[in-house]
Amino acid sequence: MIKEFQIRVLPHVASNEESLKRYLSDEDGLDVRTVYGVRVLRRSIDARQRTVYVNLKVRVYINEMPCDDEYQRVEYPDVSGRPAVIVVGEGPGGLFASLRLIELGLRPVVLERGKNVHERKKDLAAITKTQRVDSESNYCFGEGGAGAYSDGKLYTRSKKRGNIEKILNVFCQHGASTAILADAHPHVGTDKLPRVIENMRNTIIRCGGEVHHQTKMTRLIIGNGQVAGVEAVCPEGSGAARREFRGPVILATGHSARDVYRYLAEAKVELEAKGIAVGVRLEHPSELIDQIQYHNKQGRGKYLPAAEYSFVTQVGGRGVYSFCMCPGGFVIPAATGDEQIVVNGMSPSNRGGKWSNAGMVVEIRPEDCTANPDGIHPLSVMHFQEEIERNCWQQGNRKQTAPAQRMADFVNGHLSYDLPKASYAPGLISSPLHFWLPDAVSGRLKEGFKVFGKSCHGFLTNEAVMIGVETRTSSPVRILRDRDTLMHVRIRGLFPCGEGAGYAGGIVSAGIDGERCADMVARYLQSL
Repeated sequence: MIKEFQIRVLPHVASNEESLKRYLSDEDGLDVRTVYGVRVLRRSIDARQRTVYVNLKVRVYINEMPCDDEYQRVEYPDVSGRPAVIVVGEGPGGLFASLRLIELGLRPVVLERGKNVHERKKDLAAITKTQRVDSESNYCFGEGGAGAYSDGKLYTRSKKRGNIEKILNVFCQHGASTAILADAHPHVGTDKLPRVIENMRNTIIRCGGEVHHQTKMTRLIIGNGQVAGVEAVCPEGSGAARREFRGPVILATGHSARDVYRYLAEAKVELEAKGIAVGVRLEHPSELIDQIQYHNKQGRGKYLPAAEYSFVTQVGGRGVYSFCMCPGGFVIPAATGDEQIVVNGMSPSNRGGKWSNAGMVVEIRPEDCTANPDGIHPLSVMHFQEEIERNCWQQGNRKQTAPAQRMADFVNGHLSYDLPKASYAPGLISSPLHFWLPDAVSGRLKEGFKVFGKSCHGFLTNEAVMIGVETRTSSPVRILRDRDTLMHVRIRGLFPCGEGAGYAGGIVSAGIDGERCADMVARYLQSL
């Protein structure tokens, strides 16, 4: 017999199966000798009161053994010789589009401008050593996309986007922990996600698909209002400097492919400017965040994970909020070229680091980025991004050394004469962020920090350091597509996809959009 229970327990009870069996025996009258297994289906932490509880939905197996399948497997057939679909970009949008194409009996041909997920590691390490960024292999470009080495958080606020459970199950099938199926805020971890991505690539190749790394799309092949494929620059030694790949195109190039946006604008592909959020990475000692969030001077103790937080308020008609919180993580250099400083956050799977960070950002709308609100250029928000990143690079001594300021000093308009130890490996330099950040950002951040400090005692402190700048929160451009077919509004056979096209906001939502685009490509091919 199988029964399910919703229970609310102390952290030490939730920590292992035997404790849960004893709890269920005491509270629900179950004979512990008949309980063969307890599987956690949902898990969340309630730290709103001084006593912290864990909310669980559990499945109890009484007088029968638990089933082996903790996740639902997808069958991927051999698609060798089937019609090709060109997938530009191997981030979550492109990967999930490719896997879904295989499910549908189509052959994905994946073109990724960067290196494979393991080769990327060398170029990421070189950023700290050389203070230079490889424009084709960095924290944003390469197999796995921007999410591969920036945390691997797997939740989305929108339940309307599509089948979230399907995305999580596919991750599990390719090596992610089944804990992501239960956790309220599932997280794979920077140390685990690369192997999962590699397994996804191997599935694509095993089933007859193709994956081409260091292969950069240079233009779409368009005729009579229809895309016929792409032209791409291939790696040296491949036998051809340029090559054409023919088939309908899923364009999933990510939120930082500015050269793609420029090409599309010049080619008169319909685009529009899209709002983003701009701010800083705010880093506290993780022990301090644990103490604040768990209402305990001892911090999280033995049974609780590194604490998270989430803040949001309105200042001057714009949202101010925390973004991509990384408990027990570190801040990374996420620029994609010369004369840029961009920061992001990441966490290993155990979230055991000394610091916790989050993006602290201000909503920016297209009309905020131009002196002519009646004639907003499609790339105006991108140009705004570029200007801030270039200014940050100049403040950082024209290296990847990031300008930084203590949090309370920023709010009070004081220069920080020294800085606390921090996780950002290329190094920090003290800088008056309150002075040189755009007023629309710095003024709202100051007021937002005051609000957050009042609601969370101890949060607004000079133990925290602000590291500039966080600008790559989402795409600054939307590639227009038809609501029903997901095709571009004018070019048949072109399917703008994922975060870079302006239709997603993270790994899960990009994966869902990739699957939806694959479905629409299949429908399109059937109509020909």
